[in-house]
Amino acid sequence: MNKIPSVNLADFLSDDKSRKEKFINEIGNAYENIGFVALKGHFLDDTLIDNLYSEIKKFFDLPINIKEQYEIPGIGGQRGYVSFGKESAKGKKEGDLKEFWHFGQYVSTDSKYADEYPKNVNVNELSKFNEIGKETYQMLEKTAKYVLRSLALHLSLEETYFDDFIKNGNSILRPIHYPPIETEPRGAERAAAHGDINLITLLMGAQGKGLQVQNLEGDWIDAIAEPNEIMINVGDMLSRHSNNKLKSTVHRVTNPPKEMWGTSRYSIPFFMHPISEMKLDVLENCIDENNPKQFEDITAGEYLNQRLLELGLKK
Repeated sequence: MNKIPSVNLADFLSDDKSRKEKFINEIGNAYENIGFVALKGHFLDDTLIDNLYSEIKKFFDLPINIKEQYEIPGIGGQRGYVSFGKESAKGKKEGDLKEFWHFGQYVSTDSKYADEYPKNVNVNELSKFNEIGKETYQMLEKTAKYVLRSLALHLSLEETYFDDFIKNGNSILRPIHYPPIETEPRGAERAAAHGDINLITLLMGAQGKGLQVQNLEGDWIDAIAEPNEIMINVGDMLSRHSNNKLKSTVHRVTNPPKEMWGTSRYSIPFFMHPISEMKLDVLENCIDENNPKQFEDITAGEYLNQRLLELGLKK
């Protein structure tokens, strides 16, 4: 594949069986061959998107000494602010040229996950920042639920197979700011080549050049969404669970041409994680003579911990 396929969630949500089947086939084929789709018909409206970008730009424009007050030690960067250059791709010593914020799951105080998940961090300087972040989180979580339902059917599972695993899951909404580049990066990129950890990632902000995906032939192709689309890709957890039937594709955010160094870039991925006790053991129906089991048994929580250590976010 040399381009990212486009699909419309309205087809899956339709009462027309043929439209629903068409969506399942299209997204399943895309995830087996490139690992990415551009999705129309999601649950974000234009007003919410505009408000979110407005709030995150205001936050990243705050003085660094104020932003650093929201960098919480001891939680592996799971909530609040993570300052410039702190995260690096697996096997890469240079830090990525970005700063970001993390919104996490919203659970009731009596939930068994209330003690497991760090609390979300409130930004005192911006009265709407957290409210709009929460609404975006919940709309992307809702979108992800239906995408995973379509993939469950593609994998010959019950349609709602993933529902209980993602309810109160350890998902993260990450607004990212790639600041203007002021000096020669010397090997650093805005986001070095990497695969995502989670089940699926929903990405807002892929409307311009920068995001690139490595296809099965090893070529880098541009992944550019239309204005009404978000990019959705398979993460390593889902790839493991499906015995690599669904591909977790390596991708990167390249540095712009030198004449564009003075510009910022913003992107907002939503990393859909399951609850920590979900077993990522390879599905039996994804194993056969030609596709022997490729991965050891592990839980989502154990796998996440491994990867956070590799990324340098956890010590």
